[in-house]
Parts: sequence; structure tokens; C-alpha cells
Amino acid sequence: VGGHPMAGSEQVGLDGADGELFVGATWVLTPTATTDPGSYARLQAVVVSLGAEVVALSPEQHDALVAVVSHVPHLTAATLMNLADRKAEKHAALLRLAAGGFRDMTRIAAGQPGIWPDVCADNAPAIVEAFDVLLADLSAMRDRVANGDRAGLLDVLEHAATARRSLPSRAVRPERLSEIRVPVPDRPGVLSEITTLAGDLGVNIADLEIAHSAEGDRGVLVLVVDADGSERLQTALAGRGYRSTARSLE
Repeated sequence: VGGHPMAGSEQVGLDGADGELFVGATWVLTPTATTDPGSYARLQAVVVSLGAEVVALSPEQHDALVAVVSHVPHLTAATLMNLADRKAEKHAALLRLAAGGFRDMTRIAAGQPGIWPDVCADNAPAIVEAFDVLLADLSAMRDRVANGDRAGLLDVLEHAATARRSLPSRAVRPERLSEIRVPVPDRPGVLSEITTLAGDLGVNIADLEIAHSAEGDRGVLVLVVDADGSERLQTALAGRGYRSTARSLE
């Protein structure tokens, strides 16, 4: 049985090592018709003992899915980063103007380049197929812009925004979680103040994301917390001058 964990970061070498790397991570196993059930059970037990969540997929499903959510995103991020770098050769101020969105989209381009030629060789058919779809979608987006299709742009952007906001709902037991969005100033101490406040209240933070604004002086802190502590945390945040909104992930 094959498979691999969907875990890691763009950090390189021993400095990026983490003994808790697999805790809460998704580990894909790819059994086939000839996989021995006993061997699969033993491997699954080992993976679970490391703290990972096991997902079983066929090899074909695995290759198609990771092409979309891992391989093509990395290659696309690298392409966008190189485009900006070329532009910066003529416009030195360009990369200094890079806002949060650009930095978020290109973060993974800082990862270890050496692994990707082998990854692409191993999964070339699925990556090429995903690229074909992406290129068609980008072409359609280009046409909306070129043709001034405001309604079409709004429709596709609204759909993407809804899909992006739904990502945390794929967490384990989403019915027990709430998403709290807190507009915050971009200044030292904000993140530690809010996370310490949650800790003092005994509210567990299951996930955290910072959505930076284009202006760079404000952003939105997105917290996924235990649902039974959501209202308590919002009340405490209001007492510190932070207005927030919450929604259940159920």
C-alpha cells in the first residue's frame, strides 16, 4: 500500500523539522486490489499513532486530487513569483509594493525546489490535466476582464469567496467549531493579545489565519475555535475594543 502525509512547510533542512509534524495532518493511504488487509491495518495503526488522520484513496484518485491542491498550486506560485521578479528588474519598487495577497499566493514558492522535478515526473499526467483546466479557466477570466463582463466577474469571484470561506468546514467535527473574524490593526502585539485572551478564557484555537489588507495597515484575524467558547471570546474581545463576527462551521 502506498501513500504519503499531506504535511510540511516551505522550511528547508533540519531547521524545519518538527516532532509534532503529523499531529492533526491528513495522511493519504492508497490501497489497491492486491493490498494485504493485515498489512494495511498495521500501517494505518502506525499512522494514527503519529497523530495523523487517515484517508484512503485509490492511487488514481490520489494523483488527481494532489495535482489540484498541491502540485499545480506550487508550480503556479513559482510562475507568478518569477513574473513579478522579471517585472522588478525594470521597476525596482514593484516587490516593495507587494501586498498581502501576493505574499499569501507566493509563500509556497519559497519551498525546496529540488523535490519538484521528481514530483512532476511521478504525477505528470494528472498535473498536465489539472493545468489544462486551470489554463482554460484563466483564459475565461482574461476574457471577462477584456470584455468588461462585470456580471461574469462578480459571479465567479463571489463563488470563489464562498468556496474559500468554507475551507475550515472540512475540519474534523466542524459542528463543534465556530469561525470568528476580527478586524485588527497591523501593529505589534495584536496577535499575542488575542491569542492570550483566548487562552486565559480556556477557549481552544483550532485554526488561525491572518488576511492582510492591500493597504498593509489593517487585516482580519480569522480564528476557528470551539463553538461553546465562541460567545465568551467575542464578549471579551468587545471589552478590549475589538468588534468581531462569528459563524458556525456546521
